[in-house]
Amino acid sequence: MRQDPEESEEVGKSFTDLLAEEVKQKEAEAEEKQRSVDTKLLEAKKLASQYQKEADKCNSGMETCEQARERAEAALENQMKETALWELRARQRGWNKKMLQ
Repeated sequence: MRQDPEESEEVGKSFTDLLAEEVKQKEAEAEEKQRSVDTKLLEAKKLASQYQKEADKCNSGMETCEQARERAEAALENQMKETALWELRARQRGWNKKMLQ
């Protein structure tokens, strides 16, 4: 049985056309997946940036709080020293805690 050359050529073209169509379809799918990945990456970057801003605000607030705590601690220490000094002076002049009762 002998094959017709025209039929063989037509089958070859048809096969080539099918392969070309499949390649185009795969390219389109790959492009769509890439767009989807790019979109998700952009969203992730935005979220990371947002979280970083929140973390920076939190760190700034912590620094402010720590500075205020240190100032309050220093003020309390100074107040306790001053109180002790006044109490010492009062005791030197005859004052004692029983006088308050």
